[in-house]
Amino acid sequence: MKDLFSVIHSPLLTEKATFQKERGNQIVFKVDKNANKLEIKKAVEQLFKVRVEAVQTITVKGKTKRVGRFYGRRPDVKKAIVGLRPGENIDFFSEVK
Repeated sequence: MKDLFSVIHSPLLTEKATFQKERGNQIVFKVDKNANKLEIKKAVEQLFKVRVEAVQTITVKGKTKRVGRFYGRRPDVKKAIVGLRPGENIDFFSEVK
């Protein structure tokens, strides 16, 4: 198994992700491109001490961008939508004492 911190890179805090957290108890993470659903589930459960109900993954293709006459490409990103069991919660903005 991979290191827990190499599987999960960061949480995605967008408008849509906030809506999913409020309505469906789902958290969105940016994850490693090679991570599978079982690795993501184990990593979230061990890092945040919560129980995971379901994991859905999405691979977002990078956009082609242009700066002047030069073209470049942004990297591909893999996102994981992690559904938590009822009563479970992850709070990213709580104070750490």
